[in-house]
Amino acid sequence: MDPKSSYYNSIFWIEVDRIKPNPLQPRKEFDEAALKSLAESIRQYGVLQPLTVTKKEIEKPGEGIVVEYELIAGERRLRASKIAGVIQVPCLIRTTEDSDLMKLEMAIIENLQREDLNPVDRAKAFNQLIDAFKLTHADVGRKIGKSREYVSNTVRILNLPADMLEALSKGEIVEGHTRPLLMLTDRPEEQKTLFHEITTKRLNVRDSEQIARRIAMERTRKNDLTPELVLLERELSEKFGTRVRIEKGGTGGKVLIEFFSVEDLSHIRDVVSKAAALPPPEAGQESLPADATIEMKPQGEAHAGVPEAPEALQPAPTTPSIGPDHELPAPPTPPQLPAEEQDLYSVKNFTV
Repeated sequence: MDPKSSYYNSIFWIEVDRIKPNPLQPRKEFDEAALKSLAESIRQYGVLQPLTVTKKEIEKPGEGIVVEYELIAGERRLRASKIAGVIQVPCLIRTTEDSDLMKLEMAIIENLQREDLNPVDRAKAFNQLIDAFKLTHADVGRKIGKSREYVSNTVRILNLPADMLEALSKGEIVEGHTRPLLMLTDRPEEQKTLFHEITTKRLNVRDSEQIARRIAMERTRKNDLTPELVLLERELSEKFGTRVRIEKGGTGGKVLIEFFSVEDLSHIRDVVSKAAALPPPEAGQESLPADATIEMKPQGEAHAGVPEAPEALQPAPTTPSIGPDHELPAPPTPPQLPAEEQDLYSVKNFTV
């Protein structure tokens, strides 16, 4: 039997105070509650899986040769063992001939196999392999049993702003949310707005991607609108508190108002009701074409019991002047709108 192989497979009991942390540890976040739970398990059953360390002999003045150990893999177990008050832990010892690259690889692979890395720590670990050891994305993929695309997409996460990476680390957003956010890297304001909607309105990945695609296409679409309509679109978005799009076609067009919940739609209804009491726009002010239609587009899951929007507003009849020799004329018959215009604001016309 190869003596080195036998040594590699032997388990040694080492004092926890003599084991130094791994400077290349890819995991940066440790759940304190999970560590305490693991520590309680260690108190009852001990450390069931050995840690992996390297052995170093260091000469110190006045002390001679001192043996130290550096952790390669098993930092959670080491930390929990200290919490549990354990004096010694079982370890597998690797020789000092092993490179830093090997130690980093082992730390990453162990954490990946145990699914211990959050997406941000995993991306940073891959990036460390790429930058520090000059590996390609394909090289990293081969070493961890993943595709080159998987490595590339994971590393791209690091292009997000710090607050979004923090939210991803804490589980406030999931890894799937990073794709639509990365689509808006060149549009930071829209990216920040989408991130806010994801976190506050709990948008799922599919809805987030649909919004990101629409935003990414806005630059091309804006060229079809006059500056006045672009400004009107922004004002309507601020007024309703949601995204509003004006789509111009021919002499008319459509106004699409998005909503995410029944409460959003109720707010839109209230805004429209209050607008009914306002005077019509003065001459020269930009307004929507006369034959424009309005659509309400729900985002996310459909909601039952959606409240109806107000009925179409009819122009107030004017009172004719009455001379001294004239009788009061019969009140004029209000003009009848076509059926499709009468039902313009009906819920059945909303686009779902």
